[in-house]
Amino acid sequence: MASKMTLRVQLLVLQALIVSLVTLATGIVAGAFQEHALREAYKDRMQAVAQSVAALPTVLDAFDDPDPAEAIQPVAEVIREASDLAYVVVANADGIRYSHPNADRIGERVSTDPSIPLGGEIYVGTQTGTLGTSWRVKVPIRDEEGAVIGTASVGILESELSEEYTANLAWLISAMLAAAVLGVFGSAWVTAVIRRRIYRLEPHQIAALVKNQETTLHRLSEGVITVNGAGRITLANDAAARLLERDPGELDDAPASDVLSEELLAVLREGEDAGRPVIVGSHVLVARSTGSRVGDTDVEATLLLRDHTELHDVVQRVEAADAIIAFRQRFGVPKGLSAETLDRVAQALAARPEASATEIGDDLQISRVSARRYLEHLASTGRAARALDYSTKGRPGTRYRPTGAG
Repeated sequence: MASKMTLRVQLLVLQALIVSLVTLATGIVAGAFQEHALREAYKDRMQAVAQSVAALPTVLDAFDDPDPAEAIQPVAEVIREASDLAYVVVANADGIRYSHPNADRIGERVSTDPSIPLGGEIYVGTQTGTLGTSWRVKVPIRDEEGAVIGTASVGILESELSEEYTANLAWLISAMLAAAVLGVFGSAWVTAVIRRRIYRLEPHQIAALVKNQETTLHRLSEGVITVNGAGRITLANDAAARLLERDPGELDDAPASDVLSEELLAVLREGEDAGRPVIVGSHVLVARSTGSRVGDTDVEATLLLRDHTELHDVVQRVEAADAIIAFRQRFGVPKGLSAETLDRVAQALAARPEASATEIGDDLQISRVSARRYLEHLASTGRAARALDYSTKGRPGTRYRPTGAG
């Protein structure tokens, strides 16, 4: 399924998923901190209320009354309502209540363990009492001599705490949803920007282009070197490394000035459309370039190198052969004939007028065929004349005589 999705959809889905997960994780952490802060705030308030109750002269004096609840219950209820707490309970050292939100519970023993505050310590925690599970603080009540004579316990129901936490959490959830929506729209914008940067190509098209580029570059016999505006090589194919007689790894991100010769650097900087011959090591190269400077600005440039070493060798051989042919033509000696032998044939003919090819061959100890070729050349250049000899049996023979020309 994912392979059939376009790149645009894939990017949008992935970014939206990341945004949602990050927002959710942030919300969970923020919610945990908010609950902790809420509990800490209530703890500080409850501890302050409990210690205030434990220190009230009215409460302390009432412990000596025949009916302490008569004086303590009204004060405790006023403080509870003013502090917006679930209960304010005052009990003596035996755990007998002197105050409670439910007046019927006054005079009964407390439903939770009072040993910690009776031991002179402050208790903070969650316990289940007559009103239900609550987050509470218990503090000792001391007389003028510092002896513990009772406890003051204040708390808020966990259900009320949860309701307040949920109410406070609503704005956090709203903020999370708003952040997620903005994140999705931001992801869509980023996706559009990325798509424009890659010319709206799909991943398989990009992979095919890269593969084709790699294949083409490495199979080219022509060297290709790309240099960025900072003068460092960003691309060099195998042919370029071979022509420069370098290891391909040495060219990657190397400064062009460290790798290229002065002639090639000049071509790279100045630009060359037609091609300029440059000798690099044992290679005769023709270098072309787009130019690395536009005005006073350094820009990316491409240097193309073509190996003309073999062609140069062929041209040299052709030029040498043409020189030999021109030399021979200059001295009137065609290909296959020797100037020295030609001179000897001409001298032999001058010494024996009206000579045949056989006679000249015998005089010079060469074959009759070779003698005939030289005599025919002398005749074609006007240095000898031909005449038919009918004195021979069968077909007439040919005899040659010098003309004095040349």
